[in-house]
Amino acid sequence: MFEQEEIILLPEDVFRLIRDIIKDYCGLHFDDSSRTLLEKRLSRRVRNHHLNDFRDYYRLIRYDKRADEELTAIMDLLTVNETYFFREQNQLRAFSEEILEELWTVNRDRKTLRVWSAGCSTGEEPYTIAMLINERGHFSGWDIEIHGSDINQRVLQTARRGVYRRNSFRTIEPYFMSKYFVEEDGSFRIRDSARKHVNFSYLNLLDPFKSRFLGRMDVIFCRNVLIYFDNSSRRRVIENFHDRLVDGGYLLLGHAESLINISTAFTLRHLKNDMVYQKPNGRTGIK
Repeated sequence: MFEQEEIILLPEDVFRLIRDIIKDYCGLHFDDSSRTLLEKRLSRRVRNHHLNDFRDYYRLIRYDKRADEELTAIMDLLTVNETYFFREQNQLRAFSEEILEELWTVNRDRKTLRVWSAGCSTGEEPYTIAMLINERGHFSGWDIEIHGSDINQRVLQTARRGVYRRNSFRTIEPYFMSKYFVEEDGSFRIRDSARKHVNFSYLNLLDPFKSRFLGRMDVIFCRNVLIYFDNSSRRRVIENFHDRLVDGGYLLLGHAESLINISTAFTLRHLKNDMVYQKPNGRTGIK
């Protein structure tokens, strides 16, 4: 029989303190109904540090020199990373058939294209973007950079490895499977033709200083990430995205997300295949 791991009691007042530290660190918001979730997932961290209880654990992540390292470990335990190739196909069609065509016209003199996949999880999204850019054909010879970032170090290791199992391919067409993947022992490795354009890094979306190292972007994908933030954190992230985008650049959110009551800095564009946000030529302000 397997022994069930001991769950350490997380008092309500300590839960609120730990929850606020996590929110201030990365923007993730846990309401009062999440206390049991944090209690279960973080009990092992309390034991690993040989602490007496969650009050001692709070002191560790609040005052100890190991706090940043521990908060990184917490992100690996708490963040959700459900994704797959070619997710939200209408939006990807708008990107491929409309946005890329526009960017080809706008950028054809300097021949550069920069795309940021924010909250990229295990890498399916940035690799999908790379495949779509390759398929347009007329970006051959361009300086193309697709940057995937996440706050979870564990999923970034998978993304850099570029090897996936069948559950990542639930909506992909056979054409893309044969052209961009090599089967290896029941898994599938992304080919260099797509991989060469993509790089990955650990990045906290609430940290505008580190985001500046990415440079300016033509397109930012941030899909199904903001739903885990409260409004104040969403505003900080969106303002960061606004600063990173070139004038006329595009912001693509998940279909369950919008900028209503968050920002007036973007124009909602009604494209043929989907609705997307665009940074106008001139700042209009963050609410």
